[in-house]
Amino acid sequence: MANAKQAAVKKLNMAERAQQQMDVHFPNCPPALLWRRKTNDGYTTVPRTLPIAMQAIDLQSKGTPAGHTLFCLWARSPDHPFITIENPATFAAEAGFFGERAVDTWRKRMKRLRELSFIASKPGPSGEFHYVLLMNPNTAVEWMRSKGQVQDVVYSRFLDRLNDVGGGNDIKAYWTYWQQVQSANAANATKPKEGESNEPAAQAPVV
Repeated sequence: MANAKQAAVKKLNMAERAQQQMDVHFPNCPPALLWRRKTNDGYTTVPRTLPIAMQAIDLQSKGTPAGHTLFCLWARSPDHPFITIENPATFAAEAGFFGERAVDTWRKRMKRLRELSFIASKPGPSGEFHYVLLMNPNTAVEWMRSKGQVQDVVYSRFLDRLNDVGGGNDIKAYWTYWQQVQSANAANATKPKEGESNEPAAQAPVV
């Protein structure tokens, strides 16, 4: 009977636990001063590991930290990984760059994000970064780690947070995909040139 009663007790999710604690510590906070996704407009979805990914980026971009530039891209995304950048000056300003060289500075940060596999890009009317694809920051951090570009302390913190939010499958899926790419490239490399298909060999993953 005791077990049945325990099973009947609903386990509180993260938001419900937070609300429970808020009712204790901030019981009289006016709703008008709070921002809630379900009632306030203007939101997008971001990975919970993003702050650690930003730290990993900045540590590999000394003198030209690009972590905040990545955050601004996510904040501008339409709850979708694809972004069209029609006015780079707007993105540069939101990333904190001003003056005559603001857009040039922003583009340098964008190039660094692309080098570290946090974004993919294609040129368009507004320039080199008109079309931008936001890559999974979890797999990008894993790619950086495989290149020796993430310190142990940061990577350990990243793994802890990733497991906390249940994102471990992202890493497994990434390595499964990468192994498939390597197998496909190896198979294509052994084909004789004469009569070979015109289809390109599988390419390395973007991240």
